[in-house]
Amino acid sequence: MRSILAFYEIDREYGGAEEGGWYFDSGTFVRAIAVHFNDADAVRAMRRANRLLERLQRHKPRVDSCLYAGGRHRAFSFTGVPPERFPAERPRYD
Repeated sequence: MRSILAFYEIDREYGGAEEGGWYFDSGTFVRAIAVHFNDADAVRAMRRANRLLERLQRHKPRVDSCLYAGGRHRAFSFTGVPPERFPAERPRYD
């Protein structure tokens, strides 16, 4: 199975005012990094990329911080074409 490793800029968006307000994580596609033909290799490469990203971004505010103004990235692995954004549909409060 073919897996594509991709970078996403992550953010936190306001979901609504229910129960005192809630937020959800979102991401915007930045670029594809690599193609792997073995799922184990894809997961290993994704973990390695995220460890490196954490080290490079350690001085940037966390996504859940009120000081966050964008610029944090995360690697994700997908079988097939990576989506332009996630989540595909805005979550609803139930």
